[in-house]
Amino acid sequence: MKLSNPFAQRLSLRIWLAVVVGMAVLTLAVGWAWRVAVEEGSMSPPNPHGRELLLRSADGQTVMRGFAVREHGPPGEGIDFRIETDSGEKFVLELGPKPHREERRGDKGGEKGGERRARPMPPPGGPGGPPGGPDRAFWLRPPFGFVWMLAIMGLAAALGVYPVIRRLTLRLEALQRSVKKFGEGDLSVRVPETGQDEVADLARQFNASAERVETLVKSHKSLLANASHELRSPLTRIRMGLELMGGDQPSPAFRAEILRNIAELDQLVDEILLASRLDAREADVGTVEDVDLIGLAAEECVRVDADLDVSAVPEGLEVQGISKLLRRAIRNLLENARRYSTGEITVVVQRTGHMAEVRVCDRGPGVPAAQRERIFEPFYRLPGASERSGGVGLGLALVRSIAGRHNGTVHCEDHAGGGACFVLRLPLPGTTAGMGKGA
Repeated sequence: MKLSNPFAQRLSLRIWLAVVVGMAVLTLAVGWAWRVAVEEGSMSPPNPHGRELLLRSADGQTVMRGFAVREHGPPGEGIDFRIETDSGEKFVLELGPKPHREERRGDKGGEKGGERRARPMPPPGGPGGPPGGPDRAFWLRPPFGFVWMLAIMGLAAALGVYPVIRRLTLRLEALQRSVKKFGEGDLSVRVPETGQDEVADLARQFNASAERVETLVKSHKSLLANASHELRSPLTRIRMGLELMGGDQPSPAFRAEILRNIAELDQLVDEILLASRLDAREADVGTVEDVDLIGLAAEECVRVDADLDVSAVPEGLEVQGISKLLRRAIRNLLENARRYSTGEITVVVQRTGHMAEVRVCDRGPGVPAAQRERIFEPFYRLPGASERSGGVGLGLALVRSIAGRHNGTVHCEDHAGGGACFVLRLPLPGTTAGMGKGA
């Protein structure tokens, strides 16, 4: 059985351990550098001749003249000077270690009272000796004192950084749990977006991606469900007609009805496939090129006997886009107008700021204000509209998808004198909203 390594599985432990080890190494390096600096300063090569020494008596007479060289002994055990006079005599001057702080206070107190007391110099390492003497406990002597300082600093670093690291890893664990649930099929899961750091940015990106995926899945499910319903209707009519015919020769009217239903099925399948490809943002739906919007609108107006007004742009109007998609969008708008209009249909092509605008206006019953957004949903029909009037409920949804593919918009508004106007707006070449070549 393979034992699990908690440091390999827990990011928080690895970050915490890295910080603690880093602090320990830093402390060790600083301590070593400090010790080297002290040793370099206190153990600098002595002057071979020493420093000049002049000893005078109370009356100012020179008692001894020579050179003194300092001898370095163990720390805390006083200072020795080797003295050589001009006459060649050699002496050793021994200075005891500094007295304790309490003893220095006692000396000051005695001086204030007019009394100066002399104390015998304690032997090095004896009771009352210097702090660095051998009478100290072994864990306070060098290098153990430095080890204790290192341990205390490491403990302080560990206790100080752990809450910060743990707070960070808790957010990562929440993101991990959300990704796991999302992968298991819960598309509604989201991550709390707290903070402004990289983890918060990752959470925002995950939520945006999850929202997009959930929208696409719901759209495809709705498309499949509605498509199944729409496909069933013409198939049922064809089957019932064949059963009623009972093997007899079909009449011209019945033959025309079958052909109409087959055409409806063909149109439905074609629009479902196109809607799926547009939702998936596929790149192979066509080539981006310069499209003559006036020429394209003119060709489609001829099909439905609609009036075309291009007086606002006599010089012509071109946009960048996929020609067959833009043709499909204008055709769907014209067919929708022809289906419901009781009068003439007018198409106006014009320029509005940095946008090209195609307005398809009819004299039909119009669209209530509350329904003007819903009519662009797949398979949505206005209340009272009949399947017999034609169409499968995908035409306007495709127009919006095509407009979005070209970084444009489409909306519905009232037509003066009655009816509705559908306005398709597309960015002109050279604008920041223009369609890129990789669409």
